[in-house]
Amino acid sequence: MYQVLYRKWRPQTFSDVAGQEHITTTLRNELISGRISHAYLFTGSRGTGKTTCAKILAKAVNCLNPIDGNPCNVCDNCRGIDNGTITDVSEIDAASNNGVDNIRDLRDETAFSPAQAKYRVFIIDEVHMLSQGAFNALLKTLEEPPAHVVFILATTEVHKIPATILSRCQRFDFRRIAPEDIAKRLEYVTDRENATITNEAAMLIARIADGALRDALSLLDQCIIKSGESRIVDEQVVGDTAGLASKECIYSMITAIREKNISLILSNLDEIHNASKDMSRFCEELIDYFRAMMIIRTVKQPEGLLKLPVDQIEKLKILSDRFNLNEIMHIMKCLQRTLDDMSYSSNKRVDMELSLMKAASPELDSSPEALSRRLSILESAIKSGNITNIAKNSDIINNTNSNKLPSDENNDTNTSETDINTVIPQEDAISQEKVNSEQQDDKIIPLDCWPEVLKELMTTAMPLHGVLGGSCAYISGNRVLIDAPNELFRQLIVRESHKNALKNAIFNQTGKRYAIGPYKNKVRDNTNEDDKLSQLADSLIKNGIDVTFD
Repeated sequence: MYQVLYRKWRPQTFSDVAGQEHITTTLRNELISGRISHAYLFTGSRGTGKTTCAKILAKAVNCLNPIDGNPCNVCDNCRGIDNGTITDVSEIDAASNNGVDNIRDLRDETAFSPAQAKYRVFIIDEVHMLSQGAFNALLKTLEEPPAHVVFILATTEVHKIPATILSRCQRFDFRRIAPEDIAKRLEYVTDRENATITNEAAMLIARIADGALRDALSLLDQCIIKSGESRIVDEQVVGDTAGLASKECIYSMITAIREKNISLILSNLDEIHNASKDMSRFCEELIDYFRAMMIIRTVKQPEGLLKLPVDQIEKLKILSDRFNLNEIMHIMKCLQRTLDDMSYSSNKRVDMELSLMKAASPELDSSPEALSRRLSILESAIKSGNITNIAKNSDIINNTNSNKLPSDENNDTNTSETDINTVIPQEDAISQEKVNSEQQDDKIIPLDCWPEVLKELMTTAMPLHGVLGGSCAYISGNRVLIDAPNELFRQLIVRESHKNALKNAIFNQTGKRYAIGPYKNKVRDNTNEDDKLSQLADSLIKNGIDVTFD
């Protein structure tokens, strides 16, 4: 009968256990010195080696010829424990034997001396499942056990175990196994199974396993079978086996969310659904990618926290520059709520569609995170002095993507570029026809870092900073289109020093060289400059904020 890899390659000595050196070293030193405790408690997440170490410890304390604290695995006791012929070592599943009577029977067995081994070892797996009465029955035995008995308790939920039990055991906390250690073990197993695995595929399996080596070996087993006669496991095989969406699909979805392109979001999701990808898995993937972007935005050297290939980190750095932290946190919260709800849902696809629509359009979401995201947009507009255009910015993005919601049909905003009769530097000058064509054909995206650009101009070009008060800027292709209400801007920008200062400030914030162009806003030009209070009220109301003036 075929034996699955995680059983076939279960470690037989402490030296073989991956990623738990802090535990295996301590246990080996105890065995070498002969200071064997009467009760051990192994706790940690699934697949980290708790039961494996319990079985190795059971063999080690009874081994006739131990080697440096490890069992020899060749003596009669070791072989008998492995094949189950020695009854002095018992493994009990507390999930199905959790009653008082079960523990009383176990307690009665402890009175008998071992028949063949040195110690009677009782391994109680999932010990947190015992009832309160069963814990009380076990307590007295743990407090004053016979000299020939060793208890090994294993659990994934140590908080459910009474303090009276905890205080009578030596506790060992198993860590999640590092991706590098899992990948190394996968390469070792694959080599002995006469198969081949790429380093990228091993790291991908390790990240999917999330610190559980047993899960990683189970997935590797499936991947080797799926690879067929070639027996070569690469990223494509792992992705198909685990039901993962391609990286290109993930990047496309992230871009669609940033551009508020609902139609592209739904079409991408339709492709994923038709490819029979699991929606819960896809949601987890998106959360992982946005978490990586959050770390990139907040940590100077994120490579230490992100176990990802260098090229993938570079791509995520580019994507993260298009989001601010509030946006990333709101999107992660939307996805996390959806992932939690999917376990109770009958249609995961619909859940995912609703979540991504809210992630792209925070005005559809009533959560505190969505409100914080919308307020951050308002704060950015206030800093740049562009209060009157805050509502229009959202409309520009929605209109560009041609995916407006029905409620937006009557909210169109007419925007075009300013008259460019005034001289603009030669390399930045563009004709009126080209300006209008760019604004109609290219996607116009607000330059979120414009307040930071203006702040830098305070030290590099103070006069230019002064005339840019109340201005805003948009990205259109390879140009930054500047909407400046003060006409003096056109006179200052012809100076080489001011032009270079503005270009450098934009480059320092975006990392990209842009040409400079004008942006005309007819709504602003026709607005009465004296009615600033009404402008502010209209802008706030358009963003869903109720404002009343006395």
